[in-house]
Amino acid sequence: MSIIEDIGDIREIYGEPMERAVKKQLPRLEKHSRAFMALSPFLVMASCDAEGRCDASPKGDAPGFVSVLDDATLLIPDRLGNNRIDTISNLLEHPRIGLIFFVPGLRETLRVNGRAQITVDPALLEPCAVAGKVPRSGILVTADEVYFHCGKALIRSDLWNPEKHIARKDFPSLGIIIADQIGQAVATEEAERLTEESYRTRLY
Repeated sequence: MSIIEDIGDIREIYGEPMERAVKKQLPRLEKHSRAFMALSPFLVMASCDAEGRCDASPKGDAPGFVSVLDDATLLIPDRLGNNRIDTISNLLEHPRIGLIFFVPGLRETLRVNGRAQITVDPALLEPCAVAGKVPRSGILVTADEVYFHCGKALIRSDLWNPEKHIARKDFPSLGIIIADQIGQAVATEEAERLTEESYRTRLY
């Protein structure tokens, strides 16, 4: 097995990036970045703990759920989940963060890298309430790098093509998967019911 361990060796294979691929990286949010975030209902958040163990977590809500507080600062409400708080735990140990925003139907994505803090400030969180429910915390991100990513990955994956969507019946529900993985003797119908009830009553 041939393993590359030196950046110089990999550069010999890939070459240098084009000038515009380097220059497109900005230190702050500008009008196109803000407009893209206002349309985005979904992002993936990357973090790591103090030992460098990495994690990626999906975050989603109505388009524009991420608030742009100024040209360098974002607020991401932390909605109800499974209370593992993997991302928050990581950020408390190591504040570096990476975000990638998606907009359904658009091939390009937006990447934001920076530093994060956890806030419980009511003045920041109360405007994020949905159905009268205020998030328990929020993730404040100070952007250091902002740039748009080309659409090649989404073109190759054909991600937005409805003809490629997998039918629900063709893959087991999360309730069934977890019951099987942890060895719980739960009937299929009950496992599915518990999952659907959580989706229906614990989004916010």
